[in-house]
Amino acid sequence: MSAAGASERERLVALLRERSFEQKRVVLASGRESDFFIDCKQSVLTAEGHALVGSLMFEALGALPRCEAVAGVELGGCPLASAVSLTSFLRGRPLPALYVRKEVKDHGSRRLVEGDRGLVPGMPVAILEDVITTGGSTLKAVEKLRTAGASVVGVIALVDRLEGGAEAIRAAGLPVVAICTRRDFIPDNPPG
Repeated sequence: MSAAGASERERLVALLRERSFEQKRVVLASGRESDFFIDCKQSVLTAEGHALVGSLMFEALGALPRCEAVAGVELGGCPLASAVSLTSFLRGRPLPALYVRKEVKDHGSRRLVEGDRGLVPGMPVAILEDVITTGGSTLKAVEKLRTAGASVVGVIALVDRLEGGAEAIRAAGLPVVAICTRRDFIPDNPPG
């Protein structure tokens, strides 16, 4: 990571700590209980957060096989895909954004993958996730993208909770890059 990238990451972690992180008991999308919650949207949807995730995740794409589009998993991954798509355009390597729905709506386009008109069979796509816990949501999105004709090349997560999700995704044959982990919010060995 470049020096600029390192300072962007530091600022993003600070923003996530300030706006998104809470130590409280919650039930996660995976059904698991946790003693902390990180609502990345609270940070990502700020102008600064959007710029930071766009830059950092675009840079992280370099660790994956080359992609021709980025896909955000509904809902938290959608602004990530938009931010990376915008950044890619500004940096001269335009990547369209796709949104992967959890389920087909009963009205409108009735698509599982929004933005799919530009998706050609075999197109390499990177998945962008806000938080990985078990990897279940990500792996479902992989299947939906494959059904739509994409070739998923890997996953970039804003936060890996370090609860086995990245390993599950890797076990499915996909590389995973995390911008942050739970250690950025909760140290392994708290002082005292």
